[in-house]
Amino acid sequence: MAKVTHNLHVPLPRALHEQLRAESARSGRPATALAREAIEFWIQEQRRLAVHESIAEYAREMAGETDLDESLERAGAEHIARQRQKR
Repeated sequence: MAKVTHNLHVPLPRALHEQLRAESARSGRPATALAREAIEFWIQEQRRLAVHESIAEYAREMAGETDLDESLERAGAEHIARQRQKR
């Protein structure tokens, strides 16, 4: 089954175009492949950053809330303090 592709015309400044062509020549890979990989990388990075921001936002919203009830938290803190005293 043939892979369906779509073309995109992306005007590049001269310097960037020259750098892309030079990397293409250096690597022996088509400039279109390099450009496609760069776009894929950028999109993946944007998704990663969006997930990171969502997690950070959730953490900011949950800041100050405890996961444990107070008596369990106090018992854990006392246990840790006793362990440190034994050392």
